Amino acid sequence: MTAAPASASASSPTPSPDVLAAFEAAKGFMPAHEGRALYAAAVEAGGLGLPLLEVGTYCGRSTLLLADAARRAGVTALTVDHHRGSEEQQPGWDYHDPETVDPELGVMDTLPTFRRTLHRAGLEEHVVALVGRSPQVAAVWNSPLGLVFVDGGHTDEHATADYEGWAPHVADGGLLVIHDVFPDPADEFTGQAPYRVYLRALASGAFTEVSATDSLRVLRRTGAGI
Repeated sequence: MTAAPASASASSPTPSPDVLAAFEAAKGFMPAHEGRALYAAAVEAGGLGLPLLEVGTYCGRSTLLLADAARRAGVTALTVDHHRGSEEQQPGWDYHDPETVDPELGVMDTLPTFRRTLHRAGLEEHVVALVGRSPQVAAVWNSPLGLVFVDGGHTDEHATADYEGWAPHVADGGLLVIHDVFPDPADEFTGQAPYRVYLRALASGAFTEVSATDSLRVLRRTGAGI
């Protein structure tokens, strides 16, 4: 009988109070308990001495956690986003924030808010922002990563492209973290594409689940392929 995956425990490493306060103050959607689980995974993965990469920056809420973990491990956090917003963040949708719209161009631009978030937290030097579309950046990336955190678009097209573009770069023993994994078909728009990617990762034999904290799944590379 296989044991159920564990959630992050009270003994897991936690961000500094200043970083946790910055996380709580930043624009974004990740709840604190999932953030703590992400941080614990990032700290563990940082022990491999390899960069930690996030797909889907938005305004930098989760980036703060990766940056603090990277600082702790002496590695670099990388974050990939075109900063024009994903599908559910466009005008007329529930997750749209008018403050992220460029007043001159009339389109979303979360890059300035992201940069302010990092600056206020004193973490700029630990982060490299890769501004562009995930598949294009992945196509020119050729280095191993200690952690890949998939938190980008929620369509099958985008979630699959993020997985296929970045999962191959997860090093042996490294972690693949997937956010917004919702098994309930009622969550088709918000979480079924990440859920299908999560199932694909498990079925591949390349990844083994380490923990589940609500919609956050942590998997370890234990085999070849994707």
